[in-house]
Amino acid sequence: MSTVWAAARPRILGTLVWAVARLVGLTLRYRVEGIEHLREVEKEGGSVLVTWHGRTFVPANYFAKRGWWAIISLSRDGEIQNRIFNLFGFRTVRGSTGRGGVRAALEAAKRVREGGNLALTPDGPRGPSHVFGEGSLFIAQRAGRPLIPVGISAYPRKLLPTWDSYLIPVPFARAGIVVGEPLTVPTELSPEETAALCERLGAEISRLEARAEELVRG
Repeated sequence: MSTVWAAARPRILGTLVWAVARLVGLTLRYRVEGIEHLREVEKEGGSVLVTWHGRTFVPANYFAKRGWWAIISLSRDGEIQNRIFNLFGFRTVRGSTGRGGVRAALEAAKRVREGGNLALTPDGPRGPSHVFGEGSLFIAQRAGRPLIPVGISAYPRKLLPTWDSYLIPVPFARAGIVVGEPLTVPTELSPEETAALCERLGAEISRLEARAEELVRG
């Protein structure tokens, strides 16, 4: 029985979580700014959209069923997440910093180069929270396509006691999405330039998130 449950667990739990998240998502009242930045980039090809790990609930619902790409870890919990994102209509590349990271990054870059949009959390999958990692820069460099920072918030909401303070809106909450200006990552960066760009992009996501917070609190 335990073997059967282990095999069925990701599908069952993933479906249950998705169903609840989708039901809540359908009630949200969205307030969106800067979406024209994304539309302009999409005219020429794909992009790498980045927001903080704890804020994926809102964009997973808003951008559902568009065939976007996401990177999901190969962990046991990743199997559940993969099921959830597939049900939201995302296509997935499997890998993380711990397992299969380089292969996943190269495959993701290929998908973006082919015209796909990739949704990434640059402080995931294990933190530290709100620290922009270099992996997103690497993917954008390899793809030759822009990075687009996105700020997310919702109110009223519940913040879970997790490392990323994961945000779950209550039904009929206001949800804010603020899309920033695209940034093309230079193909050659020194370690110092890479660190400075990561800091700059992290600050920009947080700035956009603060603007989204203003939108949802009225």
